[in-house]
Amino acid sequence: MSDIKTAFAAGSTLTCTLASLTTGSSRESTVIDNSTNKYLDALVMLKVKFANTAVGTDPWVYVYGYGTVDGGTTYPDNVTGTDAAITLDNPVNLKLLGAVSAAQNVTNIGGPWSMASLFGGILPEKWGIVVKNSSNITLTGTEGDHAKLWQGIYNTVA
Repeated sequence: MSDIKTAFAAGSTLTCTLASLTTGSSRESTVIDNSTNKYLDALVMLKVKFANTAVGTDPWVYVYGYGTVDGGTTYPDNVTGTDAAITLDNPVNLKLLGAVSAAQNVTNIGGPWSMASLFGGILPEKWGIVVKNSSNITLTGTEGDHAKLWQGIYNTVA
């Protein structure tokens, strides 16, 4: 008799430019197309490095998830599915995936977080993240200081 086991794809990088992301600003990632791999879930992690500035009253970088059900034509809020600055609706219509705590002149890592958990346990065919900096600290200007990682999850028969 065979067993169905959880398997993990190789880690990948989300395209989302975070260098010099100022407080109060948001950035969306390029959409991930899950139509070929058909992953059941994706784990997401975020690493950010903060500049040498005092933390504000909301010391967090928030990570939201987005998805679509029409092949990438319609997204919530003002999402376009590209690596771009974004002005979020107020209140935000995206689902909160997680948050990374801010501290002056340090690197912090958040996650891993389950994308499927945002959508009732089912990973959308096309999905991505939005990062909102609310920390009062601008992220460092070197893109290599930041990491936007994801890993697909699927079932295998063993």
